[in-house]
Amino acid sequence: MNLKLDQISNIRNTEIQITGSKSETNRLLILQSLYPEIEIENISNSDDSQLMKKALASEIELIDIHHAGTAMRFLTAYFAVNNGRSTVLTGSKRMQERPVKILVEALEQLGCEITYEKDKGYPPIKIIGKHPKTNSVSLAANVSSQYISALMLIASSLPEGLEINLKGKITSVPYIKMTLNLLNDVGIEGTFVDNTIRIPHVKVVSPKLMVVESDWSSASYFYSIVALSEAAMVTIGSYKKESYQGDAALADFYQNLGVQTTFDNHKITLTKIPLPKVTKVIELDLSNSPDIAQTIAVTCFGLGIACYLTGLHTLKIKETDRLVALKVEIEKLGGQVTITEDSLRLATRVSITPDVSIETYNDHRMAMAFAPLALRTSLRIENANVVSKSYPDFWTDLKKLGFKSNEF
Repeated sequence: MNLKLDQISNIRNTEIQITGSKSETNRLLILQSLYPEIEIENISNSDDSQLMKKALASEIELIDIHHAGTAMRFLTAYFAVNNGRSTVLTGSKRMQERPVKILVEALEQLGCEITYEKDKGYPPIKIIGKHPKTNSVSLAANVSSQYISALMLIASSLPEGLEINLKGKITSVPYIKMTLNLLNDVGIEGTFVDNTIRIPHVKVVSPKLMVVESDWSSASYFYSIVALSEAAMVTIGSYKKESYQGDAALADFYQNLGVQTTFDNHKITLTKIPLPKVTKVIELDLSNSPDIAQTIAVTCFGLGIACYLTGLHTLKIKETDRLVALKVEIEKLGGQVTITEDSLRLATRVSITPDVSIETYNDHRMAMAFAPLALRTSLRIENANVVSKSYPDFWTDLKKLGFKSNEF
């Protein structure tokens, strides 16, 4: 489905309910498979979480997780210690270009048996589940946090627990802390001190109901919409002030982009406020929240503000190379972007080219990050249904705000 978005002058003030965080849901689904005493409410309705549920319930050997990167990493670790089970994990063409070598090598340190079906270091992979031979593993600290979380999630099921030693500077710390917090919440008391994570063996946990907080990454698009509006107030739920999600930093970041956040009874209200007069260049280190980089870059472009975003090295191995994709699509619209391996610099915008067709590269965040620009220009979103990967109701919720779209 391709969508043409008409330019609109402003939005309706309304309330939107966003389903549970994909990141929290997928972690809890792994834990629930290991500890059936756990119940989960407000599960994400994203494609990724539905694929995770299906894979965990499956008894067949070949499991295709399509574009779901989190599922690939978490399930690799999960099946690797499922003694005696043979599993082949595969995915989309892009998934077969996304590396798993560092995680596989870490699991091999434990004595797990994993082989590559095609290219070394990439899916598809064949896993023969084994009992681990050791309770300690080491890996680089500057890798995707999903590798580290994958090991953390299976750690308590191992006979002696697991010690994870991280070498170098750690990136995406909030995602590691999210995993640790969820483990602690279900009764698995792990620790994260300096560069060492220790998680004990736990045979059973007490029955526990886990309510998933709504997704902050999905909230980012409403921050962008309010920022690009002339005047607006949008309430979204359900959120908490002390969030486990690194993307909750949105509340601080967008204060400088003209959005005030008010917390009240598990809901947040986003209100348009004047831009700070001193705002010339927005400089942000997004190493702890890289998934909101696209949203922030497009917001700045729409506002005509220059930005310099760093800490983006993990974006090159996402659904697409997000740095290259951002540069190409923003420059179609008349922007000027410079990228490195881990940064993006956007120059101050002069004008916006109307009716540009935005390619989404099978990346849900490309579609959703660019959609708010309809408050500044008409544009087209190719393969718009890619949003189902994380936020299936996105286009329906935009209609509630007054966005006008037609298929083309």
